[in-house]
Amino acid sequence: MFYTFARAVLRVLYRILFRLEAKKKDYVPKEGGVVLCSNHISLLDPPAIGIMLDRKVRFMAKAELFDVPVLGKIIHGLGAFPVKRGGVGKETIRTAFNLLRDGDIMGIFPEGTRNTDGAVAAKKGAAMIALKSGAAVVPVAVIGEYKLFRKTKVVYGPPIDMSDLLEQGSGGLEMATDRIMEHIHRIIHEETASS
Repeated sequence: MFYTFARAVLRVLYRILFRLEAKKKDYVPKEGGVVLCSNHISLLDPPAIGIMLDRKVRFMAKAELFDVPVLGKIIHGLGAFPVKRGGVGKETIRTAFNLLRDGDIMGIFPEGTRNTDGAVAAKKGAAMIALKSGAAVVPVAVIGEYKLFRKTKVVYGPPIDMSDLLEQGSGGLEMATDRIMEHIHRIIHEETASS
């Protein structure tokens, strides 16, 4: 209930403040586990990626944020779950797998942190969760700068086939990470070229 209300409010705010436009949402499966893998340019990315979809999107958030009295309740209500400082531990990975196996959507930033210069510094955690969960992997590109009243776009891409990498071990994770980032950058390039 809180999520539905907050999503409706944020949709209005993002559309007014950042002229948010979501494109190619049909690429996101209507049911089943889905991993949305996106570039990360701002703290405003998680809502932007999730609010335009009709399904609830879950994100990892720093554990200490849940200790902030009002903020903690808000981000919990928005479907976030905690990850401890220092990296993604076994408990977080288990939570992610359970969410995906239950048919939820999870948003992940393969770069791990905000990256505005376009450099590929992706980590293998997103690829590992995507590969081993068996969930659909959908690339997402956030394009724009969240400047007031200037357009920001969220563009979804077709699910990425990574079945050939399942038996490749740690080398497969590296290839999966590269493949995810290639798809994200392809969307950015194609969208920028057509603008």
